[in-house]
Amino acid sequence: MLKVEETQPVQFSSALVEKFEEIVKRYPEGKQKSALLPILHEVQAELGWLSPNAMDQVAEYLRIEPIEVYEVASFYSMYFLKPQGKYVLEVCRTGPCCLVGAEKLMGHIEKSLGVKENEVTPDGLFSWRGVECLAACGYGPVLQIGPEYTFYENLDEKKVDDLIQDLRKK
Repeated sequence: MLKVEETQPVQFSSALVEKFEEIVKRYPEGKQKSALLPILHEVQAELGWLSPNAMDQVAEYLRIEPIEVYEVASFYSMYFLKPQGKYVLEVCRTGPCCLVGAEKLMGHIEKSLGVKENEVTPDGLFSWRGVECLAACGYGPVLQIGPEYTFYENLDEKKVDDLIQDLRKK
């Protein structure tokens, strides 16, 4: 269930609104709702997550009901409904990866970062979560790191620690 925790006003940049216009032009007149997913991606790229106020503004821009935006944003796991770290570590948690240590890896990440799943480290750099299949069953455990969604496979605790240290240095 969507829980509203953010009440600060949102102001989209003029560059972002220009992107909206460019995206909407891809679709036939009267079918602007088709632009919803790419517009949500753009909003999240600019703001880091999709606050209720941001989703309301997207609905207003597309001339659709806010619930239509909430339904889409809450359905797809690529949209964040609360603030995330600068880097989001997403660990595959499906059967094949779990058989080769994904759950142990998630426990290690929680301990290393000092935050539970979907929480943000105090420095704002990291959050992590388990996700469904990352389509690399023969190379598990695997994870991807957003926002670039760089993919890593055949992981162990040391490799994850090295990745985290490399990200801290950026």
